[in-house]
Amino acid sequence: MADLTSGAINFAGLGNGTDFNSMIDGLVDVEMNRVRRLQKWRIGWEVKNEQFQALNTQMLSMKTTLEGFDTRNEFMTKAVSSTNSSKLTASANSDAQEASHTIEIGQLAANDVQIASGATALDASITSSETFFKFSYAGESHTISNISSGTTLEGFVNIINNHANSRDSIRASTIFDGSVYHLQLNGLDQGADNQLVISNTGSLSFSASDFNETQNAVNSQIRVNGFPASNSSWIERDTNTVNDVIEGLTLNLNEAEVGSNIIVNVVADNTAIKANIEKFVESVNIVRAHIQALTEVDEEGEGSLLTGNYGIDMVSQKLKTITADIGLGFEYYDPDDLTGDKYSALSQLGILTDAEQGSPSYGLLKIDEEVLNAALTDDPDAVAALFAANNDGKSNSTDFTFTSLIDGTTKAGVYDLVIVSDGTEVTSATINGVAANVAGWDITGISGDALGMGIELNNTAAGTYTGTISVKTGKAGEMISELEALTQPYNEFTYEGGPLAVLTNNYNDIMDNIDKKIEFETTRIDKLENTLKLKFSRLDALLGQYELRQGQLNMALGQLT
Repeated sequence: MADLTSGAINFAGLGNGTDFNSMIDGLVDVEMNRVRRLQKWRIGWEVKNEQFQALNTQMLSMKTTLEGFDTRNEFMTKAVSSTNSSKLTASANSDAQEASHTIEIGQLAANDVQIASGATALDASITSSETFFKFSYAGESHTISNISSGTTLEGFVNIINNHANSRDSIRASTIFDGSVYHLQLNGLDQGADNQLVISNTGSLSFSASDFNETQNAVNSQIRVNGFPASNSSWIERDTNTVNDVIEGLTLNLNEAEVGSNIIVNVVADNTAIKANIEKFVESVNIVRAHIQALTEVDEEGEGSLLTGNYGIDMVSQKLKTITADIGLGFEYYDPDDLTGDKYSALSQLGILTDAEQGSPSYGLLKIDEEVLNAALTDDPDAVAALFAANNDGKSNSTDFTFTSLIDGTTKAGVYDLVIVSDGTEVTSATINGVAANVAGWDITGISGDALGMGIELNNTAAGTYTGTISVKTGKAGEMISELEALTQPYNEFTYEGGPLAVLTNNYNDIMDNIDKKIEFETTRIDKLENTLKLKFSRLDALLGQYELRQGQLNMALGQLT
């Protein structure tokens, strides 16, 4: 008989040795093969998504690395030396020319300082009645009113340093000479225009005439490469940090000495530039190596989990295209007429993909050190431009000038221009064959990749002028833009995103459907198991009846015998 316990059906086995529990388990296990196949199938999709995420993380890391040197100033380091660093130091950005400059420092910029007699103690009162304090700074008058009776010297210092009419122009402090605390007022700014004049001290214990100017506000004075030539003339600035006299160069003036010349040398730091190039190559190779690992085919022709995956192939091809193609907005160099860009592709710098089968770096970028070193020696500025040009616009014609663009809107590239003028203004213009907006001598791109580009016609004679405008983006910036697109998260409202994000979303949908199938099969098998148990329970009861009858018959036959 079937043993019914807590609603479950169990078979302990019949007298003839039949184990129905094992039979049911076997039948259920056969049906579970379908669930196991679905679970294995789901794991495959899940692993693909995990690999997509790992690759996406590496591409974001690569983007972060490249953002560290995607402008000329970040990519191209200029080394600056001074023959007298105690008197003058300097720094340079990428705009600084490689050259030597002679600097003479005639005078350092200074702020105005006024000192008055004070009090024998900081807590000594300096006024017996409510009063005021008037002064002018940089030609503008200021008044501090309502200074309370009994205000101490220390209290007055705090009033000066915190009052809205003085805290942004002067700073108060005290000087102790061993017996008396003197009030010191400093102008906050250097330069001859920032004079401090005490005009009225009211009923304070010291008057305006008690203040002595111990330091006059003056400009710094320098001569650059012997200019100005007159011994009585100087280049003057209201600061000791001068960054607008020599293009790209910042001079830090420390000590003046008339008649003493300091030599400042500016050279390209090729070692630092090369280090940035190596970072670029390394970051590209990390992503390439990961893609190779995901898509490799073994010696027996067996592919990896993502071999042939169109999303991975798309990422790989887009990144390879950037390293192989000419730079955006760059043109091949023509040595005959000296037009174009000295270096317009990475291959010209000795940066190529290793195509040697069996090589440890097969499929990765390699640097030909000899070629790269020669390029850096020849023209480091051109090398830096190929990597770090940042929407640099340039006209190839003297008839018109590139003036502006809209960052993020105007695209990098080479644009053909046709400009027609009647001699009084531009009458029509096209950019890449598309009509542009004209106003006087100005032309503006109004559609397509040229949207927002500004151009000015320089030649005022009537005629038709043709040529090109190039807007350059270096390989670092180009790669960053592509990585931004490739790693774009999936937008469930627009159904858009990077290829890996789109595939991840699709694979999630597939896994959701697999989960539903697993749930359906699990429910079906549970029902099947219950049905089998009920059927075998009835069979068990029937066999029990037959076994009982068999026993009765055997007994009857025994009696007949």
